[in-house]
Amino acid sequence: MPASLADLVNYCDARTRRLAYKDAPGAFNGLQLANNGTVTRIGAAVDAGVTPFRAAAAAGIDFLIVHHGMFWDMPRPIVGPVYERFTTLMGANCALYSSHLPLDGHPEIGNNALLPRQLGLEPRRPFLVRDGEPIGWISPSELPREALRARLEGLYPRVIALEFGVAAPREIAFCSGSGNSALPELRSAGVDTLVTGELREEWFNFAQENRLNLYLCGHYATEVHGVRALAAELSSRFNLPWAWVPSDHPL
Repeated sequence: MPASLADLVNYCDARTRRLAYKDAPGAFNGLQLANNGTVTRIGAAVDAGVTPFRAAAAAGIDFLIVHHGMFWDMPRPIVGPVYERFTTLMGANCALYSSHLPLDGHPEIGNNALLPRQLGLEPRRPFLVRDGEPIGWISPSELPREALRARLEGLYPRVIALEFGVAAPREIAFCSGSGNSALPELRSAGVDTLVTGELREEWFNFAQENRLNLYLCGHYATEVHGVRALAAELSSRFNLPWAWVPSDHPL
């Protein structure tokens, strides 16, 4: 049976605690584009773009959850690729729901809670707290660096390891996507090991000088988890099928 778009949006807003997070000004978490009000098939993707939208349309998806939404630099004229995004979704009657920081920091279905659980660890301490809400999490660990690196390499297609810290870290911090804001807060959190997606080049010297262990697993690759978890939860609650919309994303 189809479900109401409004019911799915209300569930997502409450589950992700959307209003609790102050995100980047252009993030615009929540429903970004409506459909005719009825949902029959749920989809999940990391990015809002013409290619994933076309794949979602071809799969018959009419409610697509993304981590990176459409509106980072609005206002923009609705021309060119932006026009294609809108017409692709609207032509397929596909609503778009975006959840950025709420699906990074959520303690159950957030990227940074699911990342340590993939490694057999549990998120215990908030990390990167912004306006009272955590974006990342810290997990106790008994994994030596070699075991941590091996587990990550078994999960992610490309892992860059910068190992300048202790050989057996007692805690590991997790920050999916870009970890640039996380590095200056590691020492104050009492942690010298970070699993993240990507970093700017200048943090290499910082890591050497501050004796840090850094594991870069890809921006896209570390942010597939939250949207998948939310889509699967919606599927179960509303008795609707869901599908992953993959991307050959190299980063």
